[in-house]
Amino acid sequence: MSIIPCEKNEAFELKIREFAETLKTEAHRLGSNGLDENDVYNSGLFRGAIERIRGQFAASMNEKRQFVDRVLGYMQDQGYVQTYESSGSTNRHDYTLKLHSGKTAVIELKGCLDGNNTNIFQRPAHAEEFIIWSVCANRGADPRRNVWSGLHTRLSATIIAEEKRVDGLVVWDWVCGTIGRSCPKLTASDRRTTVAQYRLPPPCIYVFPSTIPTPRNNANPRAQPLVVKIKRKSPKRRESYQSLAPLAEGSKRLILSTSSR
Repeated sequence: MSIIPCEKNEAFELKIREFAETLKTEAHRLGSNGLDENDVYNSGLFRGAIERIRGQFAASMNEKRQFVDRVLGYMQDQGYVQTYESSGSTNRHDYTLKLHSGKTAVIELKGCLDGNNTNIFQRPAHAEEFIIWSVCANRGADPRRNVWSGLHTRLSATIIAEEKRVDGLVVWDWVCGTIGRSCPKLTASDRRTTVAQYRLPPPCIYVFPSTIPTPRNNANPRAQPLVVKIKRKSPKRRESYQSLAPLAEGSKRLILSTSSR
């Protein structure tokens, strides 16, 4: 079984490569910069434009935060959480949620999980639940390689070696279920949820150990429960007592331990 059900669309990846080649060979035909073909490629104009675009995509969190804001706002409107708020730029984490149980859940946003930034996190002292949320906007990324890398070589190693407890991981963004990243959860029926401008498939959710794994004394720790309690208030409205519960439908469950391979 793959670590994540979705996969990269190889045909779409080929289109990306073909389009990139077209850009490299036809860039001099774009715009009205007043330069001839030789100057476009040799003056640094083309390379500078590419690096500028690349930097803008890499540095900007606006699109990611907009997506997460929409999802958390939807959860609040539907009664799944009491409140949520952005934690601000002075904090390492990104969002703080107040659950109906009275618990405080904290979310830290990450990218595609394949980089060193995945290892850099700090569970705040007030967090009763600490969730990492992977938002990978790179349509050409390989989710199976990235999630495997993030879980097995980065997050799990940091949890064990540095004794940092993480309660769960959410892998979910607006690319899920699109042509660039097909989702098998949608093959049998349309299980999308409309959140603002997004039409989203069920997320992938991974629950982590409720205690720090250690090879000698705690090799097979019990995993965090995905759902503690759900109380039905009406046919169309439910109240959840754990932050992962509202996202749980159709998701995967992974229990990490020091004895797993």
